[in-house]
Amino acid sequence: MSFQFLSIERRGTVEYVMLNRPEVRNAFNEHVIAELTTWARGARADAALRVVVFGGAGKVFSAGADAAWMAKMAGYSHEDNVRDATAGAEMFLAINAIPAIVIGRIHGAALGGGSGLAAVCDIVVAESTAVFGFTETKLGILPAMIAPYVLQKIGASAARELFLTGMRFDAARAKEIGLVHAVVPPDRLDATVRHYVAEALAASPTAVARAKALIPRVVGRAPADVIAITAEAIAAQRVSPEGQQGLKAFLAKRTPGWVEEPL
Repeated sequence: MSFQFLSIERRGTVEYVMLNRPEVRNAFNEHVIAELTTWARGARADAALRVVVFGGAGKVFSAGADAAWMAKMAGYSHEDNVRDATAGAEMFLAINAIPAIVIGRIHGAALGGGSGLAAVCDIVVAESTAVFGFTETKLGILPAMIAPYVLQKIGASAARELFLTGMRFDAARAKEIGLVHAVVPPDRLDATVRHYVAEALAASPTAVARAKALIPRVVGRAPADVIAITAEAIAAQRVSPEGQQGLKAFLAKRTPGWVEEPL
């Protein structure tokens, strides 16, 4: 499928998804949201997909909401706004539900929805010069659609500071609060992303998908309350084809068949 505002490159089991509106700093509007939702739903159903890398064309990852789109919002009714916001929430939900490992490649700036997109990535690599911000309150609105995913990453305390003030913060601060996992000089960004892609391709695809699905079922709950969930999860994976292959490969000191080199 071709898209107007996304650039998609497939390399084997890895898909590189580029926000492709550099003339407006890869800002979101209803059309970008629709395309990302369509793409994400397809990616969720793609059994061969193992890794996704999100990036942005031009000088920044994403500057948040498109000014022309926001001008249209100013004339929306309450019902129009609910419909528009629901579409955005469904986009983040669709990306979050992808069973493959999703990596964010952040350069320049990730503001508003751009920081929200970083929050739904499993792994985020950022340039040391990148700027982040949940800037919605500075515009008189709220970081509402992205809130569930950002809170899972940074917690309520950091959200109180950053959501309420709308202040911008650097990549070091983003790493400190858990939004970003690696901060590197600009000339190391792509090499670091490739490192994470290689690590992802060394992990069992079914184990990745099940581990990713397990996290939200366990997080925040008492250990005693999730014994049945965790026991069933590991038992199901141990007897699965990849579970059996992995255990036998480990005991035989050989590489399991699912390991791939990045293309």
